Amino acid sequence: MATHRNTVLIVLIILAVASFFRFYQIADTPPGLYPDEAMNGTNALDSLETGDFRVFYPDNNGREGLFITLQAFSIKIFGIHPWSLRIVSALIGVLTILGLFLLTRQLYDANMAYLASFLGAIAFWHVNFSRIGFRAIMVPLILVYAFYFIWKGLQKNNLIDFFWAGLISGLGFYTYTSYRVALFIPLVLFITYWAYLRKDFSHSKYEITRYYLLRGFALFFLVAFFTALPLAIYFIQHLDQFFSRAGEYLSVFHQSEPLKALGESIVKTLGMFNFYGDPNQRHNISGAPMLSLPMSLLFLIGFIKEFMHWIRRKHGHLSPLHTFLFSWFFIMLLPGFLSIEAPHALRTIGVIPVVMIFTARGLWWIFEKFGAWYDIYHPSHHSRAAITMPAARITLVIFLVALSFLEFYRYFTVWGKDQDTPGAFNSSYVRIAKEINALPLEEKKYILVSAGGTIAKGFPVPAQTVMFLTDSGTLEKQKEKNIFYLTPETMKKTTIPKNSKIFELK
Repeated sequence: MATHRNTVLIVLIILAVASFFRFYQIADTPPGLYPDEAMNGTNALDSLETGDFRVFYPDNNGREGLFITLQAFSIKIFGIHPWSLRIVSALIGVLTILGLFLLTRQLYDANMAYLASFLGAIAFWHVNFSRIGFRAIMVPLILVYAFYFIWKGLQKNNLIDFFWAGLISGLGFYTYTSYRVALFIPLVLFITYWAYLRKDFSHSKYEITRYYLLRGFALFFLVAFFTALPLAIYFIQHLDQFFSRAGEYLSVFHQSEPLKALGESIVKTLGMFNFYGDPNQRHNISGAPMLSLPMSLLFLIGFIKEFMHWIRRKHGHLSPLHTFLFSWFFIMLLPGFLSIEAPHALRTIGVIPVVMIFTARGLWWIFEKFGAWYDIYHPSHHSRAAITMPAARITLVIFLVALSFLEFYRYFTVWGKDQDTPGAFNSSYVRIAKEINALPLEEKKYILVSAGGTIAKGFPVPAQTVMFLTDSGTLEKQKEKNIFYLTPETMKKTTIPKNSKIFELK
């Protein structure tokens, strides 16, 4: 009972830290409202107005609908603000940390779970996307819970766990484009586990276990299929939209030298953890490695250690656990490998949980190597992990606290106060929307959209920030408020009344 209470207390502390990093000053940081976030908002407003919540919204190159539906409920509760869109991401981010704890405990033990979830709670990469209204933040959430139930089902031969895993995995297709490769991970796990059972069990027991394995994964894939079926039907009816988000011009296979482009993309993607990260200021401290120096070193140690264990085939076969971890890592990097925009932190967001597991493994190994603080046996031996030497535990806590301050500083000071960050989120558009909202309703307001972008609702996407923040998702409702949109071409043909206010989105 005491151990259970301690676990609950530690997990609550980790979730409190995760919540602080994700909700603190969320109304101010990040500044502004990027048009892609605002596009979600105007679609959410449309859905609230009409009751038409879609599985897929074709505007802005197309976006899966689950996240927009959640944002619509947030808008209904909290009103129209940039943070109304972003607190959905923040809540999802916190729930992901809980799922990371549950999964890591299932894979290893509670001690590894504490470390992995705490590292995830403070890591800049995950914190940043937990504070932006992008649907991609749902990918890590889906993965940790789906894989948690799969592993739980494997260990307990419980069909209900495979059912939940299938349901959650199917919902993943409604989140973000890069998730589409994720089902290859449980497929690899099934094949590996099949080989593992054949190698390690007697024939009679193997026959029994094979039955449970087939039964469980058959249910998993069946439930995932039927959960994703409405979206699949939509794409069959709108095949062009299935491919629209990928953007052929961004694919390595549509370059003049595809193999060279692929090789460069792979190198850049694999190097983003330790050397050079995403240069996009919205996604990262421009060009900085995706992991801070301490975390990048721990990740490298954990990755190499687990990789060596994997290829060593210690028991005469590939470890299902390590095959699962590395298949997760490399499969969820595929969207980055195949893009010429590498390194790309958003498209590879699905690797964050497994990166945190590798990082925790590196930290755990350091203490194990020097024999400073614990005695542990492999979980399969059913022995308890015992942490000893209070001084070493204190050292670990001090290290984690210091790392927390470093990650806080990187996000809120280095990135949050960087002069390029407001521009990355088009903060000038928010100022314009505030000025418009302060004007009398009867006064005519003209918005000149000089900025380029994908056309959505008749105008380039940058117009969506003003549309959303002036409480309307349609041009008709904007006209009711005497707000009119122009392009440089249409402005030449438009007679603007005197004393009208003209604003420009550059």
